[in-house]
Amino acid sequence: MSSPRVAIVGFHLETNSFSPVTTRDDYVANCWREGEEITRLARTASNLPKEVAGFYAEMDRTGAWTPVPLIVIGAPPGGPASREVWDEFIGKARAALESSMPVDAVFVNNHGASAVVGEDDSEAVMMEMLRGMVGPGVPIVVTHDLHCNVSERTVLAIDALISYHTNPHVDQAERAQDAARLIREILAGMRPKTAYIRLPLTPPSVTLLTAQGPYADRVRDAVSRVQQPGEGPIAVASVAAGFVFADLPKCGMTITVTARNDLNAARRCALELARATWADRARYVPNMVEVDQAVRLAREANQPMLFADVADNPGGGGRGNTAWLLKAFHASAIPGVVLGVFVDAALAAQAHQLGEGTEFDATFNAQEPSPFSEIHQARVRVLKLHDGQLVGRRGILKGREFSMGLSALLELVDTGMRVAVGSLRRQLCDPIMLEALGVDIAAARVVIVKSRGHYRAGFDEFFPVERIVDVDSPGLTTPNLANVPFKRLPRPVWPLDRDAVWVEPEWAKDLA
Repeated sequence: MSSPRVAIVGFHLETNSFSPVTTRDDYVANCWREGEEITRLARTASNLPKEVAGFYAEMDRTGAWTPVPLIVIGAPPGGPASREVWDEFIGKARAALESSMPVDAVFVNNHGASAVVGEDDSEAVMMEMLRGMVGPGVPIVVTHDLHCNVSERTVLAIDALISYHTNPHVDQAERAQDAARLIREILAGMRPKTAYIRLPLTPPSVTLLTAQGPYADRVRDAVSRVQQPGEGPIAVASVAAGFVFADLPKCGMTITVTARNDLNAARRCALELARATWADRARYVPNMVEVDQAVRLAREANQPMLFADVADNPGGGGRGNTAWLLKAFHASAIPGVVLGVFVDAALAAQAHQLGEGTEFDATFNAQEPSPFSEIHQARVRVLKLHDGQLVGRRGILKGREFSMGLSALLELVDTGMRVAVGSLRRQLCDPIMLEALGVDIAAARVVIVKSRGHYRAGFDEFFPVERIVDVDSPGLTTPNLANVPFKRLPRPVWPLDRDAVWVEPEWAKDLA
């Protein structure tokens, strides 16, 4: 096909069912793009998901094509999307596709762990709608974050699912490029055949890094099985970690393998990966320290250290406003401590109103106290103000426009501890978020980040692995899953239930 017409659509949300509902304002502040502006922005720096730019670049490189951009929206991780957001999105996607028909292929860039008020499996609803509109012969290829919850309904409605290989995520564009090449291959006559397995396994997110550990081993195994056209049948092998805080029946690690014209090859590969993953389940154990131990380690350290407040990760639905580490390190009066980003729009606005150099009595989290997040009061000095409009420098946000909203660097007067305060929920994953506020990270003795893992790809130039510590404290993204009041998670499931059993799919018997 000389110049295929390819529709582009995306819905990005990682749903933490214990967080407040995600609204249209959350999307608009992060990314809401429609129609031809998607094509314009895809070829320059923008706030579009990196998958979009990667897909356009590879389609441009590999030949003529006609982009048919529908709608791409994304919000920070949070509670289920409001029904109003979903109805508007799905309605606009349907109308835009209907007016653009016919198309030769569809590229979907979703996060993959979304949910909507009143609809648990929004991905499946979306894929089934697309399939129903374009018909059985038009390829639908999907990219997902590796923290995706994949249902069988979704897999049955599409031709292939490609999840990230890296955590921290730095390969979004590359996986979209895989999707572009796969679409080209399918349009040239390849017939994709897909096998899918979901395991009763929901590991804590801090155990899912891809540099080393059990998940790294499985991802490397999956990637090593992928073959180029003409070299073998396996086109895609995705081991998706899942996102347990969605608290949905479809939660769990999944293996999705797509083969060229050969269903049995896809099934054999998927089964081997699933068996290896299940056999390795006992290795998914968090390595964390308590808050008081973190303070002690910081006081005794003779080199700069980074402490991650993993239970309050805005990148997983946390509010960015728990004060456990703020209180403990403030009380310890350790010099050279920088904490961020504490999300408190009211406090940031107050600092902007008063101006740089002023002192005032600050109340951290006055607007949103909860059992997880109490208020904290301190006399502070406003060191630096910023509008929060930034372009990422390293890691997951590199080259992408994003916003922290009105931001301020506050110094706690009695100890010299500095706190970066932002207005929009954003995990501290890129050094630019502190540097824009005047922080010399290399000169800090202790850096505390509200992030689960993406900080590792941003702050690795300052802190080697041996000087990084994950801290266990209460929060909406705690790795201590036994402390989470799950209601709809399928049970039994490892590691919450040590008696969990995986039953292999019926078709496994036919592969013997």
